[in-house]
Amino acid sequence: MIRLERISKAYGNLEVLSNVSLEIKKNEIITIVGPSGAGKTTLLQIAGTLDRPDFGIISYDDQDIGAFNDKRLSEFRNRNIGFIFQFHQLLPEFTACENVAIPAMIGGTSRKKAMAKAAELLDMLGLSERLRHKPAQMSGGERQRAAIARALINEPKVIFADEPTGSLDSRNRDEICSIIADLRQRLGQTFVIVTHDPTITTIADRVVKMADGRIVSEENRRISPEELESVP
Repeated sequence: MIRLERISKAYGNLEVLSNVSLEIKKNEIITIVGPSGAGKTTLLQIAGTLDRPDFGIISYDDQDIGAFNDKRLSEFRNRNIGFIFQFHQLLPEFTACENVAIPAMIGGTSRKKAMAKAAELLDMLGLSERLRHKPAQMSGGERQRAAIARALINEPKVIFADEPTGSLDSRNRDEICSIIADLRQRLGQTFVIVTHDPTITTIADRVVKMADGRIVSEENRRISPEELESVP
């Protein structure tokens, strides 16, 4: 579904990515692991079109998006890509439902329809009683579930997550892992996750290890439905 070919990126004299190639398949959960400074987040940002590589090709469904101008790329990103960050990045002045609905409204959906869909997603993620709550009135796990709902609102091809459990305690971490596994099963959603958390790798189809701006290994894992259901 997504192909990165010979991606390189430098900031001044610092080479962050060097000739990285990676394929991402539909309905796959990939975790990208490695030490700090390995280039994981930079690769995620480039794959998610938040940054551009110095060299290399990024294609979605065989469409080279490297030539898109910023406006077209922004529109493509809104329609096709969702993001989850370590810190939820919810806007504090808006309710949970409004936060989730914002990407849909940016994409042209009416406020009424966007809010209705946001409410459905929040209900699916167990937040039906938090629709009108602002982020400060929600727990860390609830805020991250709202962030997942926001990432899903435009039915993206892929969700990129950067340390989605990094700021959570063990109970909420396990809950988020279970939600990600369930969304892949229920919706056929694709996830690419940068993480230092070994718990998330247990639900991955593939673990990509990076070091010094390169992919050093890929471990393919075949996960049975029983194994997915056993995630806490």
